[in-house]
Amino acid sequence: MKQFFLFSFLFLVSCAPAGQATSQSEVVTVYATSAAQPWMTELYSCAHDRGIILNVAAQEPQIYLRIGEPETLLSPAYQIDQEEILVVTHRESPVQNLSLEETQALFAGQGDPSVQVWVYASDEDLQIVFNQLVMKGRSVSSFARLAASSQQMSDALNTESNSVGILPRHWKAGDSREVFSAGVVPVLAITKQEPQGMIKELISCLQNN
Repeated sequence: MKQFFLFSFLFLVSCAPAGQATSQSEVVTVYATSAAQPWMTELYSCAHDRGIILNVAAQEPQIYLRIGEPETLLSPAYQIDQEEILVVTHRESPVQNLSLEETQALFAGQGDPSVQVWVYASDEDLQIVFNQLVMKGRSVSSFARLAASSQQMSDALNTESNSVGILPRHWKAGDSREVFSAGVVPVLAITKQEPQGMIKELISCLQNN
């Protein structure tokens, strides 16, 4: 059963008409986590329509895209979409539909020993969300394999017959099977300060796409 979590985030309304360029030389520094990469395509489209140049850099981005709410949120955050978090297996995996308790046990290393569990680094947005929704204070198995990105996770779940891992719905591909839905969480655009001008326009565009 899907678990729906309520988040209170801000929504922006921009008065500038779509397609109106602010300046050909305007540059905005942006960054997205691996899980939030699908929304970068929309961000590029919004920037192109407004004549804004995007500089992609992890250091102090003006717009930071991520999945789910961070454990500590001190900056303005704006919901631009929502994403479902899934537990996914290879199509030939012996793992069938799971309950919450079975999912907890599997990722804690108490399930079928022939099944290879895949997770992310503990500071990755997707792993933080999964720990909040599913593990609820329990530790992930030390035998779990670490995926460096959602793309690597998706590839592993489509090629390794004994694999099971965590994917946002946008990243589920091929013949992999979903066996548990952890819930739906917001996709956030986080800014260093209250957005103005071109940054406000970009976030408003993302919210209206």
